[in-house]
Amino acid sequence: MKRRNAPYLLLTCEHGGNRIPAAYARLFRGASAVLKSHRGWDPGALALARSLARKLRRSLLPVTVSRLFVEANRAETNHRIWSQYTKNLPLAERRRILDRYWRPHRSRVEKTVAKAIARGQRVVHIAVHSFTPELNGEKRNADIGLLYDSRRKRERAVSRQWGNLLRRLDASLRVRYNYPYAGVADGLPTWLRKRYPESRYVGIELEINQAHVNGAGWPRFQQAIIESVRTLIAES
Repeated sequence: MKRRNAPYLLLTCEHGGNRIPAAYARLFRGASAVLKSHRGWDPGALALARSLARKLRRSLLPVTVSRLFVEANRAETNHRIWSQYTKNLPLAERRRILDRYWRPHRSRVEKTVAKAIARGQRVVHIAVHSFTPELNGEKRNADIGLLYDSRRKRERAVSRQWGNLLRRLDASLRVRYNYPYAGVADGLPTWLRKRYPESRYVGIELEINQAHVNGAGWPRFQQAIIESVRTLIAES
């Protein structure tokens, strides 16, 4: 009996840094505190994504320019792709930013997915993100959020399987689905779902609570996620 190809694990991190290109630094004078906050990037996301890539021996496609410069997890037609610092730039300048800093990531990700599918593999895409423990006075009641499209049966099944694995590894973890954001909101996996059927592409956004980042339990927290993904891919 012919052995099926194992799924291809694709790791991305769209909010991995808060870097501002030197040519545009003038736009962000006085914004240092904002750039360092959760508004400027996803603290802990890149560190976790790199740990996953290293331990599982997979490649990682990250973005390290700030989401306040150009939002890598939004479609170019979404007005929220631009922040208060960049929305008033001339149209020609915004197009140059898209071409140089936004489009290359989308292109690399799509080419990677297309190549894996052409080899006969199903892609499991994990986009690593983090969320602030409190927003607008409301505490987020989760340690880990798994965002997916509930209309795609395979995506829903893989997400539920992943959640169960996480709880088995650490029963104290509060794992929630499509929280603190909706899995069908504008994002990179949503964009890719429009291009590939669920039989070929499964896209899940992993959201971790920033309260865990760099705390005493941070290594254990990361290890539980790494082991859960290792088992998830082996069992898929």
